[in-house]
Amino acid sequence: MEGYRLPPVMFTQEEATALLTAEKLVEKLTDASTREVYQAAMFKIKSVLRLTERDHIENLEQHIEVINSPNFSGQPTDTAYLQQILKAIAAKAVINIDYFAEHSQEKTNRNVESVGIFFMGRYWYLIGWCCLRNDYRTFRVDHIRYLSVTAIRFDKAHPSLQSFLSKVSKEKELFTVVIRIEKSVIGYLGEQKYYNGYVSQKDLGDQVEMTFLTRSLEGFARWYLLLGEWATILLPKELPGIVAKNLLAVQKKLSGTE
Repeated sequence: MEGYRLPPVMFTQEEATALLTAEKLVEKLTDASTREVYQAAMFKIKSVLRLTERDHIENLEQHIEVINSPNFSGQPTDTAYLQQILKAIAAKAVINIDYFAEHSQEKTNRNVESVGIFFMGRYWYLIGWCCLRNDYRTFRVDHIRYLSVTAIRFDKAHPSLQSFLSKVSKEKELFTVVIRIEKSVIGYLGEQKYYNGYVSQKDLGDQVEMTFLTRSLEGFARWYLLLGEWATILLPKELPGIVAKNLLAVQKKLSGTE
């Protein structure tokens, strides 16, 4: 019923803490439109909490924080499109976007039938049927320069978002990489090890044996160049050759014999 007033809501301290934790994550990992809506919802929830749970949240709030990674010089462009995309999905409405493609450095206008959004790494992505390409495409939301929800409705039954993500995961071949690295430099790897597929490590005294699953041996080889002075490649056998090729290219560039 519109205008209905919520009575005081009973939450356990664990449930109240979960709400606060979610608020911190929404604050840093979503866009301005979602933050605004979530903060409004949290204000309403807090206003009807019992005094003990409200005090618990206020006392704990300064002890939880989500920090942006210092390993990146910049943060994703903050957009306000997530809520519009979700509204379009719920209404089965076509969205019109100006999209900047990083690989071609071109901006194109497209109509898209949205399937779903997902967060991976540092960015939000949209999967949808692109009317320009007549195929399903994945769009990075911070590369959308303009978005409007049109009056056009679509009836096509698209596969679920989960089926797309499952398909993508299966199609991407992963390579197992094992290196042995001096323990004294482990602390300098920071979060970069996770972005390169870190899985596990084994303590070997003065050294550490680290296992990675990576989608690109070429990409891992370039990262390894930063560690080569202190690390040894154990697996796969083709990786040292890829590193050597990259190192030779660097040497030619430095010597001017390219």
